[in-house]
Amino acid sequence: MSLTMQPRPLEPSAGQNSFRNAPYEPVALPPIGEAKARLPVPVLPDKPEWVEMYWRAWEIAWANIRRPGADTKLIAPYLDVTGNKRLFMRDTAFMAQFGIYGRRAFNLVHSLDNFYAQQHDDGYICREIDGEKGTDVFCPFDPDSTGPNILAWAEWRAYRAAGDDERLAQVFWPLLAYHRWLQDNRTWQNRLYWATGVSSGMSNQPRVPDSMHHHRHWSWVDASMQAALTSTVLAQMATWLKQDELAASLMAERTQLAQMVNDLMWNGEQSFYQDVDRNGRFSRVKSVSAYWGLIDKGLVPEDRLVPFVQHLRDNWSFNLPHRVPSQAADSEGYNSQSGNYWRGAVWPPMTFMVLKGLRTVGQHKLAHEIALNHVQNVCDVYVHTDTFWENYAPETAAPGDPARPNYVGMTGVTPIAILLEDVIGLHVDWPLRRVSWDRRLETDGEYGVRNYPIGPDGTLDLTGNKEKLYIATDTPFTLQIREGGQLVQAAVPIGTTEIDLT
Repeated sequence: MSLTMQPRPLEPSAGQNSFRNAPYEPVALPPIGEAKARLPVPVLPDKPEWVEMYWRAWEIAWANIRRPGADTKLIAPYLDVTGNKRLFMRDTAFMAQFGIYGRRAFNLVHSLDNFYAQQHDDGYICREIDGEKGTDVFCPFDPDSTGPNILAWAEWRAYRAAGDDERLAQVFWPLLAYHRWLQDNRTWQNRLYWATGVSSGMSNQPRVPDSMHHHRHWSWVDASMQAALTSTVLAQMATWLKQDELAASLMAERTQLAQMVNDLMWNGEQSFYQDVDRNGRFSRVKSVSAYWGLIDKGLVPEDRLVPFVQHLRDNWSFNLPHRVPSQAADSEGYNSQSGNYWRGAVWPPMTFMVLKGLRTVGQHKLAHEIALNHVQNVCDVYVHTDTFWENYAPETAAPGDPARPNYVGMTGVTPIAILLEDVIGLHVDWPLRRVSWDRRLETDGEYGVRNYPIGPDGTLDLTGNKEKLYIATDTPFTLQIREGGQLVQAAVPIGTTEIDLT
């Protein structure tokens, strides 16, 4: 007797996914020398080693860009940081976070198109694609097969930076279909979500016992918070696209899920959000993954926000010599020497996530402090090893163990995105035509950025010292300056402008 797999029913949103039948259209990739002329230029005369590190990260990334094979269903070039011609959902989502700054030379955000092109009729998207064959690596109902659920967040950040309305309309439908699949296949009756060590991206963290390849019937805090965040983001997208009924239903989902997260996953004794088993018992591990809750503004109630964030300030918890470790030092299984992968190692994408969450809830000073610490530690290791690593030791300036070298890769968020956003302090919300500069870097000289992309085609030079800002742009926008506890706003026209700060 032969067994055949029955086709899954078509998710209507997947039926509107235009990527599934799209062909590969060859993209010209300029050599790195030409590309550099289209990349932002950090101005940091007091920190030449940071600037060197920034350019080196772009060089490594450029060397790892691969074009799809002729016989695959892949439709966009991608970064192959492991050398095995595999595409990973989580990695690609984070690589897009620094890739948005190179979009005038090569837009890494389009690497995500390969995942949308592979979407199944029922909305499923595999977390890993074989780049040589262009096929899924996992079958849908393998517990490790998909996640983490951060594609919508990655696309929304790219949209806010570039204001690409056409792309937003394209990606909304596959993202909605994937969200629906996860609701149907990765939740318990109480609507909280589950994952595994592999699907969460935190393979050997002991937060849930023996869970590298199994959910163990626990509710997972990051999977649940990411689902709430995705509901919020998709609702914002739907509003932008005038899909008002969808926006309302998505926000209703988010409200219900946020309530369940706060009712069941808040450990009052620890003042922390943690995984919980089917009997209501909390994990013994405080995982950095809980800070996904900060990015979805309002998910963490005001009365819990201060004690929850305090763990990032406590030197027995997450405030270690290199911030932020993947699990707290006072948690079971923490490894102080190398971090032992996810048992305390510092992973740049997780630190990046924490920084985005802190800024969402108004903790700009703490975000800047953590960013400075993290960039300096990564730079110290770079100076001694001449490369970037997959993860880093939590208590010394050293690579983690195990950790892959030449990893740009997710680690590219540190020398590129964190440097621009959280050290220099620039943020763009282009649908609002707004550039924000959070000026906290302590230096007597001039600092800032030149050749910075704003919107689809604009360019900005923005530098300044303690007395003046110097601005040159080919696109008008509103500038918000945050400095010394004050917020100042000014309209900036095309051309050159000086703003006196005294």
